[in-house]
Amino acid sequence: MTREDEIFRKIEQGDSGGLDELVSLYYPEILRYCRWHTPDQATAEDAAQETFLKAVRHFDRYVHKGRFKAFLYQIAANTCVDMWRKKKPEALPEELVYTEREFDRAEQEADLARLVERLPEKQREIVLLRFAQDLTLRETADVLGLPLRTVQSRLRAALKYLKKILKEGGETDAK
Repeated sequence: MTREDEIFRKIEQGDSGGLDELVSLYYPEILRYCRWHTPDQATAEDAAQETFLKAVRHFDRYVHKGRFKAFLYQIAANTCVDMWRKKKPEALPEELVYTEREFDRAEQEADLARLVERLPEKQREIVLLRFAQDLTLRETADVLGLPLRTVQSRLRAALKYLKKILKEGGETDAK
């Protein structure tokens, strides 16, 4: 029995702490997902909170089959799209104090983000779910509502494209 199954059993038995446990279990993952899909940290936090509010609001309609995580990611994806529509990205000041190591890491992460942004949307979403969110291929397929083989082939194509770009010198300028 998974941790999720145990929590759902508590909820079914009327344990009021079950929902809190469910939020505690998935909030960090959902926040990380939202951070990749919104313009800034504050919007990501709002989107993550809204995701859980929507999940709780529609909880009575959810039938537990061990895929609550996929249910949450679907809500988060739709919520992030809504947040992007409502809030135009603003230029935020960069942190001024970086150690050399922090600066190099931030620069590498920015380069990687620019590379991933060059992928077609369908491939980009799979790469982000698989690597930024650390979902398995099966979980990624569940979140996106796609067959596992489709996810595998899109991921393979995305990685092939990223490898090609890196071999060509890693230019990360936008298309």
